[in-house]
Amino acid sequence: MKYIFLVLVAMLLLASCATKKEILYFQDIESLHLEETDQSFEPVIENNDILYISISSIDPDVVKPFLRDTGNETNTVGNNNPSLRGYLVDASGNIRFPVLGTLSVAGKTRGEIEEDLKARLSQYVTDVVVDVRILNFKVTVLGEVRNPGVFTIDDERVTIPQAIGLAGDLTEDGKRENVTVIREVNGVQKVTRIDLTKSDLFNSDFYFLKQNDVVYVEPSLKGVKQSGFIPDVPALLSLVTIVLSTVIILTR
Repeated sequence: MKYIFLVLVAMLLLASCATKKEILYFQDIESLHLEETDQSFEPVIENNDILYISISSIDPDVVKPFLRDTGNETNTVGNNNPSLRGYLVDASGNIRFPVLGTLSVAGKTRGEIEEDLKARLSQYVTDVVVDVRILNFKVTVLGEVRNPGVFTIDDERVTIPQAIGLAGDLTEDGKRENVTVIREVNGVQKVTRIDLTKSDLFNSDFYFLKQNDVVYVEPSLKGVKQSGFIPDVPALLSLVTIVLSTVIILTR
């Protein structure tokens, strides 16, 4: 009985412990030359994006014909609805701009749109300044993180580690080697798996998140057990250990 008791205690301790490989991030980062990784990123405009377009000049009256009451500098104070403060990219990838008419913007970067608008507006305004932003750049983080939710990214640049940081980091039950990223590419949902314990994440196409990406952290086996879907082995071993201890004491 004592032998069985010791074996059960050992099994309990082993089942309750997490290994270093299950917890640490970027475990082989020493082998990665970070200075050689491509850290450049600029989001590409997609359908259903909402763009804030600012047009300015030394003479404000010159640019007034190109300002929309709900789209640029006017009537924006206290307005929390992004669609009323910007230009919605329609299903064809276009926006309707005052005076200039319909403009194709989907598939372009913010810089490309700024240059295109400057070229068009220079026919009317010699010193025009154009600034383009994505108002609804957001990512969603779900699963085994401390604060899951939808996060708006003001500077339009966020990596997977940063997004997880915004969500309060993974819980102890988060499966670090199996993080799912869901992304829409040309109207098709694309799914990939990311291993946070490996440094090759830095060279992944999914290292920088795009607007509307969804990050899901899968629960570990321990997390699934605690949810009650399958029996919790450590808890069962604890119960058996208590029973055997009681039996041993009573039979002495």
